[in-house]
Amino acid sequence: MLLDGKVAIVTGSGRGIGREEALLLAKHGAKVVVNDLGAHFDGTGAPTATPAQEVVAEIKKMGGQAVANGDSVADFKAAKRIVQCALDTFGKLNIVVNNAGILRDRMIFNMAEEDWDAVIAVHLKGTFNMCRHACEHWREEHKKGNLLNGRIVNTSSDAGLLGNVGQSNYGACKAAVAAMAIIIGQEMKKYGVTANAIAPVARTRLTVDATPSTAALMGAEPKPGEFDMFNPANIAPLVAWLASDDAASVNGQVFRVGGRSVWPMKGWHSATRIKNPEPAPWEPTKLGARIKEELAKGITAPEGMGDVFAGGL
Repeated sequence: MLLDGKVAIVTGSGRGIGREEALLLAKHGAKVVVNDLGAHFDGTGAPTATPAQEVVAEIKKMGGQAVANGDSVADFKAAKRIVQCALDTFGKLNIVVNNAGILRDRMIFNMAEEDWDAVIAVHLKGTFNMCRHACEHWREEHKKGNLLNGRIVNTSSDAGLLGNVGQSNYGACKAAVAAMAIIIGQEMKKYGVTANAIAPVARTRLTVDATPSTAALMGAEPKPGEFDMFNPANIAPLVAWLASDDAASVNGQVFRVGGRSVWPMKGWHSATRIKNPEPAPWEPTKLGARIKEELAKGITAPEGMGDVFAGGL
């Protein structure tokens, strides 16, 4: 099997995309730590172990191995316990899928400090925490001659790659975790570790219950027997492959994924070059005229989230 003998942690895997990732990783042979705090989509509410336990039960029912974990990725020490849970239960760690997330959407002029801090803590600090502890472990094992072929998959979003109104906190995090994957991929390459990011397009609590504008773009759920373009299960195959040894040459990449499609993303890149013909600094108004001229050519025409849905997935 693709992931036979591998041990994976999938954060936020009690529901939605994380659940489907955990199930498919297990189906392909991985032993899985199903991490989920069990809170509401905005991070509030009393934690419950039920979602994670239910996924563990599903994995065991199909003959796989899994353990539930309810630690918070936002806490540095708790995140280390998640890594230790994999080591204590299954003896090693090969894969970390950073999926845990919450939403607290507000326009920037209405956003409270706690709304910013809470989202940053889970998405950005949580991803850092998990990557930090996993990479420390893989580096130490590599020094001992134990090459574990570590795999990190961060969960970005079109809100971060393209922007989305009302999500400056969430979008900032999602842009950052994509960049984090690129950087960690560079830092950890010599230890046999790869890091990549995905930007999923799927129907989840965060896109339906918490984000009405995105839910409207997705439309009604399909009729029985029809292909569901927004099923979270459509995201998992890419994650399973990126987590495998077969993907060793793919590192520091960002992919949008949804429906039947995968889009390799180019990220920030120079669209053109505007150079002063004179050996001197630009005069501001002349520079402005040249910038307007180049922009009028459509060289930086933005792609919006609505464009992603055009023509189907």
